[in-house]
Amino acid sequence: MRTRIIYAVLLLLATPYTLLHLFVRGWRQRDYWRNVGERFGYYRQAGEQPIIWLHAVSVGETRAAAPLIRALLARYPEHRILLTHTTPTGRSASEQLFGDLVWRVYLPYDYAFAVRRFVRHFRPVLGMLMETEIWPNLIAECRREQVPVMLVNARLSHRSARRYRWLGGLIRQSLVALSVIAAQTEADALRLQSLGGERISIIGNLKFDTVPPPEQLELGRLWRAEIGLPRPVWLAASTREGEEALILEAWRQIPLGNALLIIVPRHPQRFDEVAAALREHGIRFQRRSDDEPVGSATQVWLGDSMGELYAYYRAADLAVIGGSLLPLGGQNPIEATAVGCPVVMGPHMWNFAEVSRAAVAAGAAAQMEAVNELGQVVTGLLGDAPRRAAMSAAGITFSRLHQGATGRLLALVAPYLDNSGTLDG
Repeated sequence: MRTRIIYAVLLLLATPYTLLHLFVRGWRQRDYWRNVGERFGYYRQAGEQPIIWLHAVSVGETRAAAPLIRALLARYPEHRILLTHTTPTGRSASEQLFGDLVWRVYLPYDYAFAVRRFVRHFRPVLGMLMETEIWPNLIAECRREQVPVMLVNARLSHRSARRYRWLGGLIRQSLVALSVIAAQTEADALRLQSLGGERISIIGNLKFDTVPPPEQLELGRLWRAEIGLPRPVWLAASTREGEEALILEAWRQIPLGNALLIIVPRHPQRFDEVAAALREHGIRFQRRSDDEPVGSATQVWLGDSMGELYAYYRAADLAVIGGSLLPLGGQNPIEATAVGCPVVMGPHMWNFAEVSRAAVAAGAAAQMEAVNELGQVVTGLLGDAPRRAAMSAAGITFSRLHQGATGRLLALVAPYLDNSGTLDG
């Protein structure tokens, strides 16, 4: 009880910072200023169908949830799927993927009054939180209102587990209150158990069940045909702030003068910033948003588009995974391996440690010990077509061998949903 009171007080004291953060983010990305009421528990949507609620913070979680959502839509057509997000890009991704098939709103901040409004307004028959979204007040309110909540596709790095331990009894109470924890790996399960988690099952990673959209694969094939098959192409995918400078430094070290570098920043609010940096360095670049074929004299193609990452992977000879060159934890390499794009990772992949190790062991990926090796590693791979072909085939095999998490998760949710086809239960 004491830790919960401290948590509530800290949330209250942080309110000015929360509002300032929302304002600043909105200044850079105006979508943050839309639907602000939802972040405090005020919603317009209402209906009579029973609701299955799934929380996916941003783009990565939304895409990872796609196989599950499609399976739920097919298996429980009498239910309404409610997707909650934290970021506008996550919300936009769900619009692209599902259109009007689902409702989408922002999850409120974890104030008791806001999450109470959320739970009582929608009254879901089941809630699912993707990956590492453990919000004490939200989970407590769901338990009070008898709404079962699951933590699905759950992952917890060693670093995150250390941070959560500072919350002590509060995090333990939240984990115990969950109806099911569906962990990605045994290591994730053990870390969650060490924090107090119970009723833990290991299901694998939902991301492996995502099928690359055929239209994106075709788009990537067309891009590559326009660029020219003989021209080497390497991709820096989902880059974070500070990483483009490292990538351009490596690019200058590559002796293949006609090699094309594609840079796809992870966050759309940084597209103009990266374009300005390229211009400042005198680099000949084009923007994807200009919708023009890549010229032979173009050195860098700036991927300033959303929802086309599979196409970029299809067009590239290899992909460097963003978030891994600086201590940011890395991004998920599964989309690249599913397309058969050889993967290069920096030393900082702790958010995806297990899948990264498995991809390297399978021969689908290479991981650097130090960032200053990037130019050398990329040069070696671009000049070694047989090795790239072997990594491509290994990536596709690796992805297929790890599929099946969606089916295992459906078996876990069935007891909560099979008899919930009406609001009367």
